[in-house]
Formats: sequence, C-alpha cells, structure tokens
Amino acid sequence: MTRVDEPQLIVFFDGVCNLCNSSVQFLIRKDKDLLLTFCSLQSERGAEAMKQVAKQAGVPKSIILLAGDRYYTKSTAVLKIARTLGGKWALLYPFILIPRALRDLVYDLIARNRYRWFGRSETCMVPDRSVAARFLS
Repeated sequence: MTRVDEPQLIVFFDGVCNLCNSSVQFLIRKDKDLLLTFCSLQSERGAEAMKQVAKQAGVPKSIILLAGDRYYTKSTAVLKIARTLGGKWALLYPFILIPRALRDLVYDLIARNRYRWFGRSETCMVPDRSVAARFLS
C-alpha cells in the first residue's frame, strides 16, 4: 500500500476530546487502505482548515474532512468517512439522504456534550511510531 505525498483525505479532529481521539484510533484500525490522514484542529494546519471552513459554514465543533479541495463538516464528514472505510461502515452512507439540518441536530447534541460525556485531555494525542506518518502537524 503506497501513499502519495499530499494526502487526499484529511480528518481534522479535536485533539483534546476523548471521544474524538477514540474515534481516530477506531479509524486507524478500520482504514485498511490507508486512505485517511489525521490532523488535530489545535495544530497550525488544523487552525488553517478551521479558517477556511468558517468562511463557508461557520466554525465547526469537532470534525472537518478535507477531500481534495472540498471541506465537509459535522454529520456529512462522518458519513463520508464511513463510506471511505467500505464494508459494513459504508452502509451508513445512505443516511446522507436525511436532510442535513436533521442529521446535524444529532451531531450537534453529541458535539456540545462530548467533554461532559467522554472527558477531555489536557494535551493532544501523541501518535505512536507505528502510525505517526498518518498524522500531519
């Protein structure tokens, strides 16, 4: 499995959110084709992604997917990531047919309460050497 120098799919995540960190660990395990690269929103590149998205759709609460030159947020990002994983996870993608406003209501409920329900770290996750190449700074 080879990868190009500039990744085509970058998942920007809240690096101090325990739910987000667990989700990234899950994605690393399930992404057998190494299609996803990860970057903390607290990093310089993550801050730039937030600025770009804020121009389009307001500041996201916890996830941004950069696919090529397009940014996706909230439930749309989650569903596009699930489709990328393939297999049974791709079966979640038809939920994209539900109006975005309704999908994002559920997403926003979880995002608003993620620190209370799942906790928060004082520092961003530091990937171990086996997956460090999949993280951007």
